[in-house]
Amino acid sequence: MKIDELEKIINQAFDDKQNISEKSDKKILDAINETIELTDKGVVRVANKNNNSWNVNQWVKKAILLSFRISKMTMSKGPYTTWYDKIPGKSVLWNEDNWKKAGYRHVPNGVVRKGSFIAKNVVLMPCFVNLGAYVDEGTMIDTWASVGSCAQVGKNCHVSGGAGIGGVLEPLQAGPVIIEDNCFIGARSEIAEGVIVEEGAVISMGVYIGASTKIIDRESGSITYGKVPPYSVVVPGSVPNKKNPDGPSLYCAVIVKKVDEKTRSKTSINDLLRD
Repeated sequence: MKIDELEKIINQAFDDKQNISEKSDKKILDAINETIELTDKGVVRVANKNNNSWNVNQWVKKAILLSFRISKMTMSKGPYTTWYDKIPGKSVLWNEDNWKKAGYRHVPNGVVRKGSFIAKNVVLMPCFVNLGAYVDEGTMIDTWASVGSCAQVGKNCHVSGGAGIGGVLEPLQAGPVIIEDNCFIGARSEIAEGVIVEEGAVISMGVYIGASTKIIDRESGSITYGKVPPYSVVVPGSVPNKKNPDGPSLYCAVIVKKVDEKTRSKTSINDLLRD
C-alpha cells in the first residue's frame, strides 16, 4: 500500500480501537503489519525532522499500539533463550546473509524487538532497543543501555552504559525522546518525556532530564525545559531553596559550557567535562 493509504486506514482503525483484534478486516490487519515492517526497515519512522523542526507521525504510533491488539502471545527462540511475547525479536529468523545486508554489529545478549530500525555501522552491546525506535548510522548503544519505544537516536552518537533513552506510546499526543546527531549520553543518565537533545550535545554521567526538569545555563542564567541546545555540555546540579536556605534543594541540569562544532569534533569528551 502507499503511505497515505496506510495512514488513512490506521487512523480510521484507531478511532475504533476497542473493536480491533486478530479477527478484524484483513485490510486493517495488513495495514498494521505493513506499517510495522516499514518501521523495521526504517522506511517510515515515528518522527522526522523537516525545516529544523521535529514532526511526530502520530499514525505510526497508532499502528504500533494497534499491533498489540492483533498479536497473540507466542514463543520465539533466540540463540541464548526463548521469549514469550506479542512482539518477536528483530533478528530471530535471520541468517548470515541477513546480517551482512543489515550491516550492524550485535553483541550477544542484546535485545532488539521487531519494528525497530538499526542502521548500518551501529554497534549494539548487550542493550535493549524497543519497537518503533530508530538508531541511525555509526551510533553505539552501550552495555545495559536502553532505547525506549519510538525513541529516535541520530548518527554517530554514543549512549553509554546503563543510560536510558525513554520510550513513549501513550499518551498519544506525547512526543518521543530525540537524540540528534553526534551526541554523547553519559553512563546512567536518563533522558525521558519527549526531551530533545540537539546536535553535538554532551550529557555527563548521571544526568536526568524530563519534561519538567530545569535546564539552567550557568553563564547566562537562562532556564529552559524539554530541550538541550546544540553543543551544550550538561552536568547534574541543584537549585537552592530560596524560601528555606536550610531546606532541601531541587535537582536541575546545568549547561556548564557550549562549544562550537569544530571544538566538539576535536576535543575529547573527558576534556569537555573538565571545568
